[in-house]
This record gives sequence, C-alpha cells and structure tokens, in this order.
Amino acid sequence: MAKILVLEDEEDIRAFVVINLKRAGYEILQAGTGEEALEIFRNNDDIDIAVLDVMLPGIDGMEVCKIMREEDKRIGILMLTAKSQELDRISGLSIGADDYMSKPFSPAELVARVDAISRRVDMLKGDTKSNKFESGPFKLDCEGRTLYKNGDEIELTQIEYSMMKFFIENRNQSLSREDILNNVWGESYFGDPKIVDVNIRRLRRKIEDDSSNPQYIRTVWGYGYKWKQENDKEI
Repeated sequence: MAKILVLEDEEDIRAFVVINLKRAGYEILQAGTGEEALEIFRNNDDIDIAVLDVMLPGIDGMEVCKIMREEDKRIGILMLTAKSQELDRISGLSIGADDYMSKPFSPAELVARVDAISRRVDMLKGDTKSNKFESGPFKLDCEGRTLYKNGDEIELTQIEYSMMKFFIENRNQSLSREDILNNVWGESYFGDPKIVDVNIRRLRRKIEDDSSNPQYIRTVWGYGYKWKQENDKEI
C-alpha cells in the first residue's frame, strides 16, 4: 500500500485525515509545518502521495507543493483548501498538484480522492513497456516516462505524462472531457471536472510553440480536445 505524507498544522484535522487513511490501509507520515514536511520528504524517497494543507505558517502548502514537484515529478499531490480559496485551487493545480479537496470533507471523499491518486501512481510505476511513440517533433518514451520535443526533454508531472500518453495513443481522435477525466483521474473521481481544462492549459504551456494558438492539443468546442499531428507513427 502507498506511503502518504500528511501536512496539516491543525492537530484535529490532521488526526482526522491520518486515522481515516490508516483505516484505509495506507502507511502515514505526518508533519505540522512546511519545513518539517520537506525534511520528511527529502529523508524518505519512497513517499507516493503528499496531502498538503494550503494555509500554513512559515512555508505554506503552495510552496511545499512547488518544491516537491520540482524534486519529484511522479509523486501524487492532493491539496486541502478552504471553500473560499478558489484561486488557491487553480494555483495549486498550475504548479503541479494532482487534485484538490475543499474543507470540510467526509472520510469517504478523502479516501476516494487518495485512492484515485494511488491508482495513478501505481499505474505509472507499472508502465514499463518499451513502447515509444513519435508524433511530429515529439517522442514519448513510455519505459522512461519521458517526453522529448526536437530531442529536448520536457519535464512532465505524472498527470501531464498520463495526458500526453492518452492523447498520442488516440491521436487525431476527439476526446471528451469525460474521456480524459476517466482515463487520467479514474472513473471513481468525483471532484471538479474543470481540473481537465486547468491541466490542459498547463500542458500547452510546456509543449506548444505558442500556447495561445495551440497546434497539437486542439480544442473541440463544446466537447473536449484532440491531439492533431500529421504523419504520426508508432515504433
């Protein structure tokens, strides 16, 4: 079962999160400050998921998320926000969080969100087939879970990698937001579907020559998105 780092400065909330994740079978490490969380993170290279509160004294959850994502692109990250912190939710996703959850939340919702991230982490760990895909200037190496554009590596989070793989495997096909959500986040995900659009914007900034005029991830208005590239091949 996955190992989870829980960062929450309010002891009652942290205890609530910890006990419910332990009941679900997860191994838990916990921290009350951002500084403590980063120390634990750097001393334990087998952490699969981080559950991070946004509002913290000292180094806040956003900064912790950013640092963790820079140092480990495969860790799953779930942000905990207050209902009024819509900007924080979008900001968290834009810097690499996989999902966010508003307080207060039920034990069932907490476990379901963590389970979805855990399945995705496990899937990426097991995705070791030697398939390589080429699409225009891009090469996706599924064994190394690495994307190259014109020979230069583009660093991707686990969500971005999963989206790229899904797009290239289904190139020139229109994919609904629901298709993308189910494939990348899992069919049991019941969070905000806008998470798809936020991550599309983030991915476009990394791969497009001009993210305001995307040539590869095309919008299918009223439906979803399509990976468009002529002369694609699979090797």
